[in-house]
Amino acid sequence: MDERVSSGARSRRPAPLPARVALAVAAVVVALLLAACEAPGRTATDDRGPVPAPPGPSPYGVVFLGPGDCSSRGPVIREVFCRSEKAAATVLARHLGTPSSGPPCPDATDFVLHVSETGTGARSRLTTGYACMRNLEPPHPGDPGQGGGPLTVVGDCVTASRAGEVTETACADAGGRAPRYRVESAVRRRAQCPDDTDLFVSLRGEKPVGCARRSTGW
Repeated sequence: MDERVSSGARSRRPAPLPARVALAVAAVVVALLLAACEAPGRTATDDRGPVPAPPGPSPYGVVFLGPGDCSSRGPVIREVFCRSEKAAATVLARHLGTPSSGPPCPDATDFVLHVSETGTGARSRLTTGYACMRNLEPPHPGDPGQGGGPLTVVGDCVTASRAGEVTETACADAGGRAPRYRVESAVRRRAQCPDDTDLFVSLRGEKPVGCARRSTGW
């Protein structure tokens, strides 16, 4: 009786798989694992790695006082957030060299800052240069006829001296006795100015000659 029970128990135990069958099962398992690893989208994500988050706003750009940056006001100029209450002016353009030798600033420039970065902490190759600045709020002395700014542009008024020099003045200023001239147009050569031109004014840019006429009624 005991022997039959023991013998019956042995008959229910699964027989070991043949070697070839075991290898086939292992191959199937490996194939399934490889297929799972090659599922669409998985490989691209793994190769690409985590997507870096976009850089957050910073008060300092790659270039100190680069185009679009803002500066504070005062004896010590600093780069600040343009939305900061300390922001006073924005950079229209940034160039190497000096204003007299480098590219001209845009016509809307209110003032020019001479910029110099020295030492190991300098954050850009623009170590020496100038920034063309415009005030975030009025007044804008660089606008035509306002009598200020680093450039003389069409619409500005000037007074001339006997030495052949001109001084920009506000067109609305009624004071002074010196004759005033308004720059009516800009051309490449003097010969292109209108016949009624009274004064030639040196400008900068592609049209370096200003054609000015004497203003009356002041």
